[in-house]
Amino acid sequence: MLIAGLTGGMACGKSVVARELSNFGCHIIEADEIGREVMQPGSVAYDPIVGEFGQGILNEDRSINRSALAARVFGNAEELARLNAIVHPAVHGEEQRRIREIAARDPHAIVIHVAAILIESGAYKGVDKIIVVTCTREQQIERAMARTGAVESAVIARLDHQMPLEKKKTYADYLIDAGGTEEDTLRQTKIVWENLRRQA
Repeated sequence: MLIAGLTGGMACGKSVVARELSNFGCHIIEADEIGREVMQPGSVAYDPIVGEFGQGILNEDRSINRSALAARVFGNAEELARLNAIVHPAVHGEEQRRIREIAARDPHAIVIHVAAILIESGAYKGVDKIIVVTCTREQQIERAMARTGAVESAVIARLDHQMPLEKKKTYADYLIDAGGTEEDTLRQTKIVWENLRRQA
């Protein structure tokens, strides 16, 4: 089995690449999706988060208001560290469970671990190859602003908070420039997949 990490900055095109790799038969594990799951009521991170940050972060249905929680910890390094200390181990545990499950079913599988903070969190140390998806900062802002409810100041603040793409590139085994057409991004993705398949 081969595990490849897929990362890049906000709105760089990771989802397009992940979807195409899935079409080729790769197993996709989305860190963001798992992060949402472990914060659901009754899940592993829910009680510790509410215990740490209080009832004020809850919606009427008792689910965690992720926007309220993000607004509270964003720009506050201490609170963000406290949140990460709860969420990251929970996400990592679920990722490892899924990887074991895939390995049992398909020993020659290619697993794509999609994570915006793959490098920052140290999770890159647990993968065999790293794919970094890039585009220009202007394109990141334009694409992020096309999302429902996007606020430009918040988008720019998030970008400024992330590891610069130039630094992420230094970790890459494969670079995909998603700044052109979607067809060009898919063409590059196919080349990466063919390379991964040969190694797996």
